[in-house]
Amino acid sequence: MSRPANWKNYEDFAAGIDTNRLPGSDALVGQKLELTFGGNRLGLEFSGSDQVRWSAAGQSGTDWYEAILVAPTTYFVDVTFKSRPREALTLIVNTTTRQVLSVKSVARDEAVAGQPLVEQVFEVGLVGTGPAAPTVIAPHPTRDLIGLRAFYRYSPNHLYEHTYLSSERYAWQCLVGEQRGHGDVDLASTYKFADDQYLFTFREFKIPVASVFFLNFGDLRSTGKFLGLTREGAVKNNPAGAFIQRASMIFYDTGAAPV
Repeated sequence: MSRPANWKNYEDFAAGIDTNRLPGSDALVGQKLELTFGGNRLGLEFSGSDQVRWSAAGQSGTDWYEAILVAPTTYFVDVTFKSRPREALTLIVNTTTRQVLSVKSVARDEAVAGQPLVEQVFEVGLVGTGPAAPTVIAPHPTRDLIGLRAFYRYSPNHLYEHTYLSSERYAWQCLVGEQRGHGDVDLASTYKFADDQYLFTFREFKIPVASVFFLNFGDLRSTGKFLGLTREGAVKNNPAGAFIQRASMIFYDTGAAPV
């Protein structure tokens, strides 16, 4: 999709966008997790503060990861792969309820007409192989945020406004920062993880970048990352995090709500 001549590239606004991010956690170091997604299994062994050994579908490797405690016993885990540099895996894991939500972000080798260059695939799973407790609700797509307008303060030089338009799209604009005056409507997906806890992702059209964010409205914190391509085509997986400020909420009449 074409973009204005003065439109910023990914690297132009990424620097410092993790200033207000929660710190990393070493709580998973030395632990092993067996995650199941339907009939598929992912084994993780956290050997150090930034190294994880993984095994899945007959393959294995040791790669970089980070873990952040984003809610009680709930971790934002991000993994990149030396053998698959255009791909990253983000996991939201609650070690008590055993809920798991997986997002694979992949920068395509070639553009697909009408689609963002970075695509995302979602899977819901569990820690271990037994059934979940009857009281545990599995992460699921939600319409809870539709109509919400909120501000995200990533740093003194990064302030963005989000408006959640529908189950498929959201609008953003930059109020303070390198992208000031820029805004767009992009594809988005929202999953409910628990009360006041959501996974929110978006995939931009004008530049090759997608995001994964865990929104904790109980603490008013957003924790996430961007996967995208720079002006020169280099793949970057950048951290981000913000303080959230709710601004307003739109309520729709029955039968007249967005898709």
